[in-house]
Amino acid sequence: MENQPSISFDNTQFAFEYKSDEALKKAHFLFSIMGKPWLVKPALWLTPIAIRWKLPFVKPLIRKTIFRQFVGGEALEETASVADKLEEYGVQVILDYGVEGGDDEEEVFDQSCEQFIKVIRYAATQPNIPFMSVKVTGFARTGLLEKLDSMMHAAEGSLMKRFLRSVDELPAGEKVEWHRVRHRMMRICEAAASGNIGVLVDAEETWIQDPVDALTILMMDTFNKDKIVVYNTTQHYRHDRLQFLKDSYEAARERNFILGAKLVRGAYMEKERKRALEKGYPSPIQPDKESCDRDFNEAVKFCIDHLDRIAVIVASHNEYSNLYTTQLLQQKGLPLFHPRVHFSQLLGMSDNITFNLAHAGCSVSKYLPFGPIEDVIPYLMRRAQENTSVSGQTGRELGLIRKELTRRKSAGK
Repeated sequence: MENQPSISFDNTQFAFEYKSDEALKKAHFLFSIMGKPWLVKPALWLTPIAIRWKLPFVKPLIRKTIFRQFVGGEALEETASVADKLEEYGVQVILDYGVEGGDDEEEVFDQSCEQFIKVIRYAATQPNIPFMSVKVTGFARTGLLEKLDSMMHAAEGSLMKRFLRSVDELPAGEKVEWHRVRHRMMRICEAAASGNIGVLVDAEETWIQDPVDALTILMMDTFNKDKIVVYNTTQHYRHDRLQFLKDSYEAARERNFILGAKLVRGAYMEKERKRALEKGYPSPIQPDKESCDRDFNEAVKFCIDHLDRIAVIVASHNEYSNLYTTQLLQQKGLPLFHPRVHFSQLLGMSDNITFNLAHAGCSVSKYLPFGPIEDVIPYLMRRAQENTSVSGQTGRELGLIRKELTRRKSAGK
């Protein structure tokens, strides 16, 4: 298409236009702290303990620092002000209720399911919230998922054949338990379909991922016939996910549904490698970053080449991958604001990508988690850890913030 806008992720005016000088300085301070591993690593260990012990100073400190940067609020209603501010700059929102996995009572899982449905119903009333995110471990026992995954790995055949056979072989009590999980997922997807909200199913650790994938594909087969309701997440730091994406596309083609694909690099790398080493099985993680980047970008291209059957969310903080997606669209003469192509970054990170994409006319969102501090601590600890361990991430954030502060000072702001 002619006259396509050029996109630069170095434009800090667009990137931070929504932030006041005070907010920008606070972000600078936080990323400066997060760039010091000697300080962050002890905090990663001590913070969850301090929360469990209910030390009085901990929550206020978290609330004023890392929570404010990466989380939309403690209650659903508190996310409204963040969503409204983002909407002013053409950025949408993916709501995420910050509940993580465990082995809780059925009553707790039912409550989580109701909370997910509440989020969907709220999102359906908001013009700027097209998606919400769910973790199956929020309403399913981790031990049950792990058992099913193990059984599936011991079986032969396609993913769905192994899944159905494994469910059928569960003991009677666990079979009933699994049907409750499926019923919760069905209720969530029904509410989403009714409210025209997309459900993004988060990826989990490899040892519980197979039943999550199978359940998600079943939901897509039910709800993604005429529109896109359900999206699965593929973590491409795993060496098998590009092939899994292609297999999922074949399943969508055979079963005549639209594949919803959210592409990420991944969130559990260190944990995955450690477990593989301890238990003596081959690591599921790519051998190096170059392999991960290659598979991610190949996944992007595969999705753009098959938009007749795929709706893709490029959920990445990698500048090249986002730019590459826009280039593929332009090469095909497709609009940047394509109904089946969406971009997303986490709240508090990579504003230079999000807001420059929005300024160019792309469909883009911020991933907006919310929940009580004790519930979102695992999420916050991952943000702190990745900003310490990901090469160049914190330095890039700091460099852009400093550039914008200098620009504002020169402009007399």
